[in-house]
Amino acid sequence: MNTTTLEENVTPVNLVQPTDPAHIAHEQEAINARVLENIPVTISVEVGRAVIKISDLMRLTQGSVVELDRIAGEPLDLLINNVVVAQGEVVLVNDRYGIRLTRVVSAAQRIKNL
Repeated sequence: MNTTTLEENVTPVNLVQPTDPAHIAHEQEAINARVLENIPVTISVEVGRAVIKISDLMRLTQGSVVELDRIAGEPLDLLINNVVVAQGEVVLVNDRYGIRLTRVVSAAQRIKNL
């Protein structure tokens, strides 16, 4: 009778782990990019701002006008998570408002503003 042990029937497999730091860094960046791409952000467009007293706020009714700090025709701010990343002008796209970007804040400046 031919008896063999389990160890004799198993073919060894060499699992090679990449040790090249550049390869490891590239894989980590790819994972990080995939994670970042799926994070939701809030985009908003700011027409302008105003500072008013609470007493004036309490007197607002339908038809009241609040004067904003922007001049008509001045570019609007595009904010992502309340951080200005671009400026642009309002456009109409299929009966919906849109914004055509006229200036984009540099990537370095955006990161600095986080």
